[in-house]
Parts: sequence; C-alpha cells; structure tokens
Amino acid sequence: MPNKSAEAARSKEQVKVRTARPEDAAGMASVARAAYAAWPASSIADERNYSLQLAAFPTGQHVAVVGHRIVGYATSLITQLDDDSPWYNHAEMTGFGTFSTHDPAGQTLYGADIAVHPDWQGKGVSRLLYQARRTLMKRHNLKQMVAGGRIPGYGAHRGQLTAQEYVDKVKAGELRDPALNAHLYAGYDVLDVHYGYLDDQESLGYATHLVMGNAEFQPRKRMIAGAPVRRTARHVRVCATQYDQRRISSFEDFADQVEYFAQSAAMYDSHLLLFPEFVTAQLYSTFTRGIALLDAVEQLAALAPRIDTLFRDTAMRHKLHLVGGTTPVRTDKGMRNVAHLYTPGGSTYTQEKLHITPSEREYWGITPGDGIKVFETAIGRLAIVVCYDIEFPELTRMLVEHGVDIILNPFATDERKSYLRVRYCAQARAVENMVYVVMSGNVGGLTHSPSMSINFGQAAICTPSDFAFPMNGIAAEGVVNT
Repeated sequence: MPNKSAEAARSKEQVKVRTARPEDAAGMASVARAAYAAWPASSIADERNYSLQLAAFPTGQHVAVVGHRIVGYATSLITQLDDDSPWYNHAEMTGFGTFSTHDPAGQTLYGADIAVHPDWQGKGVSRLLYQARRTLMKRHNLKQMVAGGRIPGYGAHRGQLTAQEYVDKVKAGELRDPALNAHLYAGYDVLDVHYGYLDDQESLGYATHLVMGNAEFQPRKRMIAGAPVRRTARHVRVCATQYDQRRISSFEDFADQVEYFAQSAAMYDSHLLLFPEFVTAQLYSTFTRGIALLDAVEQLAALAPRIDTLFRDTAMRHKLHLVGGTTPVRTDKGMRNVAHLYTPGGSTYTQEKLHITPSEREYWGITPGDGIKVFETAIGRLAIVVCYDIEFPELTRMLVEHGVDIILNPFATDERKSYLRVRYCAQARAVENMVYVVMSGNVGGLTHSPSMSINFGQAAICTPSDFAFPMNGIAAEGVVNT
C-alpha cells in the first residue's frame, strides 16, 4: 500500500490536471467519498453519476492526478442563465447529478462540484482545477461561470451570525471558511446567499451564489457557435388535472384535494403536475354566503401565503414540478392573476397572466401582468401561458424561439364555446411551433359562490402534427367535462 502521508508531502508540481476519461469515474467517486466523509452516502455522487456526467459533457470534466492516482476533480456543465434567471438548487441545475440539463447552446458554465482528497487539500490542487475551469469557460466563449458554494465553517457560528453576516465576515477577512476562501481566491464574486442549495449539515443548508465573469466573452460569436445541431431529448411524464370545482367547507378540504392529485401523479411516476387557472377559487365556497365577488377576490388573495406553502410543501414531499394553477395576488401594481411553478427542491417561480378578459377586469378586478418567462428546469425549458394568453400566437412564438420545450396552459372556461376557443388555439400553437402544449381546466360548479358556478373543461396534451406524433395531435385527454 502506498504511504499517503509521503504522497502528500510530494511537491505540488507533480499534480497534473487533465480532461477526465470514462475509466476515471471510479477514482472520482473515491475522492468524493473521502472529501465528503461526513455526509450520508445517499448524498454523495457515485460512479454511475460521474459516468453520466462524462457522457453528457466529456470535455467539461477534469481530474487532478499524481501518477495514476486521482486526487481531485472538477465537474461542470453548460446551461442558459442570465441576470433575471432565478436561483436553482444543485439537483435542479444538474438533473439530480446526471447532467441531463447540459445545454451546448447555453452561455454559462456551471461549476457543479469540485473536490480534493483530504491528503492533498491545501497543496494547490483546487487552484489547478479552477484554472482548468477558467480555461474551459474561455475556450467555449461563455459569458460567465456560476456555482453554488458551500460554507462548511458556518456551522460553528450557529445562532451567533446569520449566513449573510458570516459570509460578509469571511469576505472582510475577519473569519476563514475552507470553501468560501478558496472560491474567493479563485476569483469568484459572491452574488447572494441562499438556503436549500444542498442538504449540507456543515453549512446549515446555506450556500453562496458565486459568479465569475469572462472578460474575453464575445456575444456575437457565441450566438453562432452556441447554436446546437440538436437538443438533448428528454422523456417527461406530465399529469394535467381536470379539476372538480365542488363545494368544500374548509381550507383543509382544498388541501386534501390537492394532495389527492399529487399522490396520483407521484404514484404514476409523473415529473410535472399542472392545476388549472383559478383552481383556488374553490375556496370561495368556504367564504360567507352572499359575499360580493370583488370582496371574495380580496379575501382569496389574502390566503396567498397559505396557498403558497401548501403547494410548495406538496411539490417537495412528492418530488414534483408542480404548477399550482393560478390565484389572485395583490401587488403594488394591482390585483394580478398569477401562476406559480414549484420545484422538488422547494423553489417557487411566478408567471402573471398578460391578457385579461373583460369579465376578469370588470368583476374580478384583475389587471394585466408584466413579462413572459422561460423556466430552465431539470425536465426541460418550461413556460406558463395562462388561458386567454394562448390565443395570441406571437407570445408562444417568442417562447419557442427561446428554446421552450413544453407550454403549460392552465385555463378556466364556463361553457363549451369558450373552452373550444382555448382548445383550438392550444392545438394551433402546438402545430405552428412543433411544441407540446399541456392544458388543465376546471369542471363541475360551486353552489352558493360569487363565481365559478359553471365550468366546462377537458384536460389535454396537444402535440405537433407530424409523422412521429399521434394522428390527431393529441397525446392524451380527459373525458370532457367530467
């Protein structure tokens, strides 16, 4: 057996960094187990993870070697992020460690992990690995490099400092953190501090949002070089609810119905669960009988924090990407009809309805929203186009031009004519843009309610119309209005 302490005493010039090879996966896994010895085994990447990462982006993975022994590694992938992109946790960014999220057309290098065997820590190995990453960023002409950084020293300051205060003190030189100091030395800037990036007990669940710009980035050149020949195919199972708007007596009844759909989606191995527009209006039936609709909308908007917690916890518990339909939200710009996307990692993103119907304006007091968003997730690029918005072709066209794979269309219609207008437009958008459109609507009706007394709907998954797709352009649909 080699003497590890003798090896560690060797000059750091003996350490070489090279591109990883498929046969290196076992050695990388061995370094991970040693570097993260305090972590539960289920939280540490294994040989299969590294094999998948190497297959997804062969030139993006590096190992530090001494002779034939791997003493460190750095794993990376390319993704599309910009200044408006929300924060994603590690599982979402890496496709749960598989790098299925790698996008050659992106302009950001994401540093998934960097680890050095304990025998070789503090000997310049991480510096060489960071240098390899910077070279990779420049070679691919990428705009920036981002990462989520652990702060393992924070655990010693539990209850004394907030995570932000701890990071500020490390940056000021008042404290030292083995990971953060290495990141700062490598040239990263700390953009923010977030909770829930990793299940990291030493960091108390917190992580730094690290960014390193590329001064040599050439945007116009990247626009040409970054265009992929083909996009990575993903197989995604979607559950679209056909939601029964029946009378309930409490918020807990509503939560039970949400849980039923989530359990069903999880039981059938779904990745994504979609609820309809104004799904939360079922709560109107729990309000005082005879309440005016505008007052009911305000009362429903006041429940937004409780609704948000319900859907977020449900998504995390069942490990689903979950769109909680839409609900009225009071903002400083007025009452908005807002859809929420919840991720398995506990993150929440929003999309406001842009085109408001006359009845929404007059009777609900809803005002038009601002902007359309693309959500980069582990299951593909998603966009939420709420009900009436699907009737405006240019909106979907813009989204598809930005690489959206799936359009999610929560809707609420009260009669067959209204429903068919939305349905025909959803199918048209699927055909025009060669994209999937998933529809979720309400059925049934609420008695003694200021609204939603009549609903007509049919959940459906619309597909492009070509050789590889169903003859009628429908992958699946519910039984109409049941």
